[in-house]
Amino acid sequence: MLTTDISRPKSFSQNWRTTMSVAFIGLGTMGRPMAERLVRSGEDVRCHRVKAPSQYLIELGAKEAPTAVEAALEANFVILMLPDTPQVEEVLFGKDGIVASLKPGSVLIDMSSISPVATKEFAARVAQAGAHYLDAPVSGGEIGAREGTLSIMVGGSEDIFQRSLPLLQKMGKNITHVGDAGSGQICKVANQIIVGLTIEAVAEAFVFARYAGADLSKVRNALLGGFAQSRILEVHGQRMIDGTFNPGFKLKLHRKDLNLATDAARSLQVALPNTSATAQLMNAALAQGLGEKDHSALFAALLAWSPAPSGE
Repeated sequence: MLTTDISRPKSFSQNWRTTMSVAFIGLGTMGRPMAERLVRSGEDVRCHRVKAPSQYLIELGAKEAPTAVEAALEANFVILMLPDTPQVEEVLFGKDGIVASLKPGSVLIDMSSISPVATKEFAARVAQAGAHYLDAPVSGGEIGAREGTLSIMVGGSEDIFQRSLPLLQKMGKNITHVGDAGSGQICKVANQIIVGLTIEAVAEAFVFARYAGADLSKVRNALLGGFAQSRILEVHGQRMIDGTFNPGFKLKLHRKDLNLATDAARSLQVALPNTSATAQLMNAALAQGLGEKDHSALFAALLAWSPAPSGE
């Protein structure tokens, strides 16, 4: 259900906005600009593990907490933006996990992309601790994070979704409550299947066009006016042409997401043949040392498996 009602729940007092505090844990490629948008919008943000690339957040007005527990203490909302399921589990339930320190009635929003199965377990354990849980993974890459135009897919109760919506709107544009806990992660896995296979398709088409002797810039412009038009062709197609693969979303993380898809497919006994094939291509790209590059670098991997075009 795409949300259009963004009114504040009536149970909130008029000074709710002035007393809210946010803990943000996970200041990587995506987390930094997402936290920045919250800071610039005037939220009281506490960050954990502030390193050199994220020091500017403190200069903008965020507060630094020496531990995740101290960041989460007294926070109305705790946002996680971490690489994978084990990191989320460690932050929540590990030796120095935050779950026991969550403020009663607070909302934990996991915006990482992790296992839907684990997410349901995490939500139950957070509820037992007296807090609320939303899984809210995102799509849109670093560009969307910087511009506040991320698509956010949310699982959890409708009530808590509505409570959290004003905060989510500072980071995203297309914000959808998909269903119960875990539904957001299911939707994100589906998203990553489509994005991954589309990147592979554009990369394969470009390899074909290049080796056949066409100008890739002209090919891309022509395709953008037809039925093959997509955001992947527009943004990642240009990266492939330019050979610039600074990570908006790291290839190794997309490979992780496709592994989530194939793992879930096995448990559901459904066939995802092209997802499996693309995951294997990404594995090979990682073996070439491309894991830290943008996922559009799959094009570079495909080129490496072919002989140089005639004349090169």
